[in-house]
Amino acid sequence: MKYFLMLIGIVPAGWLFSCGAKTDALKSDIMVKDVTVNGTPADTAVFGNGCFWCTEAVFQQLNGVVKVTSGYSGGHVANPTYEQVCEKNTGHAEALQIVYDPGAISFDELLEVFWKTHDPTTLNRQGNDVGPQYRSVIFYRNPSQKEKAEAYKTELDKSGAWPNPVVTAIEPFTNFYPAEDYHQNYYRLNGKAPYCQYVIRPKLEKFEKVFKDKLKKQQ
Repeated sequence: MKYFLMLIGIVPAGWLFSCGAKTDALKSDIMVKDVTVNGTPADTAVFGNGCFWCTEAVFQQLNGVVKVTSGYSGGHVANPTYEQVCEKNTGHAEALQIVYDPGAISFDELLEVFWKTHDPTTLNRQGNDVGPQYRSVIFYRNPSQKEKAEAYKTELDKSGAWPNPVVTAIEPFTNFYPAEDYHQNYYRLNGKAPYCQYVIRPKLEKFEKVFKDKLKKQQ
């Protein structure tokens, strides 16, 4: 397994704004379904690495990623609302369910993007977003994902790429609940909003430079 330890300096801008202004939008009824790509079953990864408005916009651009859904994972309350998760007592993290074509992009490559696009050393915090719902976490779905995540985390710590220890949790997948409709495709639908312009856009620009060979071709 080849490890990529170059990091993207994307954290400071996040201190200026916080994610997730409340709204009265209704809960989404998106359902998780099996997906195939050219007749071959797709695979799924579930990551939590801060505000899903930002992270969704990153993973959507990767070649081989079929669908990205923002939602809540790792908690003990069924079908939580955004407001419940913000109260910090449901146990959920803001997370992404990433359906991808393993023939076009590997889980290892997704891990690379995961660790390069957030600060995995800040406990329950990403920039100005503070709370357990913003924790750094990988929800592994099988032994292979667990092994790869643990190996990468160990190598990242040994590399000294970060001055502080990596606190990313590696937990078994138990649930995923899609977030409300207004959270889905947030950057694509709200690109002119201040949070998108001052936090998400700069992050995407740096991501695009580092991962230019892994991006979807522009139509």
